[in-house]
Amino acid sequence: MSHFSRRDFFKTSAGIAGAAALGGVVANPAAAQAKRSATDWVTLGDSGVQVTRLAFGTGTFGGRVQRELGQPEFTKLVRHAYDRGIRFFETAESYGGMHAMLGEALKGIPRDSYRLMTKMRLRPTEPVPATIDRFRKELNSEYFDIVLLHCVRTPDWSRTYEPLRDQFSELKVKKVMMSHGASCHGLMPIRQFPGNKWLDVALCRINHNGTRMDTIPSEGNTPGDVPEVSGHLAKVHAQGTGVLGMKLVGEGRFTSAEDRQKAVNYAFGLGSVDAVTMGFKNTAEVDEAIERVTRALNA
Repeated sequence: MSHFSRRDFFKTSAGIAGAAALGGVVANPAAAQAKRSATDWVTLGDSGVQVTRLAFGTGTFGGRVQRELGQPEFTKLVRHAYDRGIRFFETAESYGGMHAMLGEALKGIPRDSYRLMTKMRLRPTEPVPATIDRFRKELNSEYFDIVLLHCVRTPDWSRTYEPLRDQFSELKVKKVMMSHGASCHGLMPIRQFPGNKWLDVALCRINHNGTRMDTIPSEGNTPGDVPEVSGHLAKVHAQGTGVLGMKLVGEGRFTSAEDRQKAVNYAFGLGSVDAVTMGFKNTAEVDEAIERVTRALNA
């Protein structure tokens, strides 16, 4: 699927013409376009689902940061991200009203121009099809590009939630969701991700120093095991599962620009992370994230 629009053509042509007018030489226009960007479209493993490398997350501290912006400011922020080229938006049932807020923010934007991921609680209070139908109404969308089991924590998650997985698979056949998977919270569950071919997409915590990353529950708030998680991600990616990174800036704990860049560099330097999601509270954070991801991709 091509995402290079007529408008993009004229922008590219104008840029090349401008360079020539200023005395620049564009010997190879294709090479000039070779620089990778945070807003490039990439395919998640074997899922066939294309997303931008950077996603707009709506779950900072359970969505509180985005919720407290209020609808008008949140809508402005979403539209700014969209205009900057971020076309991948992620949310969850448990983010306290963010379904409705995101649905309102995206209202009027062509549905085929962006990708949408949500996550479902592991203990739904209604049948899965009814839950997903409710999500569709809340987000004003006929379908989801990705739906995840939210926050798997136990080593037996795949067997325990097999009934949910089966219902997800049925909805995928009906094209209510284009792909399915799970978001991981802990070393015990991520150890079971390699070899699990049901996972079209895996959302996993990754950064350079383990802040807010995966540990064993008995170990308390110790830093996550970065080498172990990175090793699992390599295996998961190799099996054709699309890998999404989260907690990239330590859930906002990386207050120094140096740490934020190191985290982004590390994630994309692995070669097994297809795309990442970050939560934002203002346009400056959106712009910085695009710049840092693009810088890491071309380091």
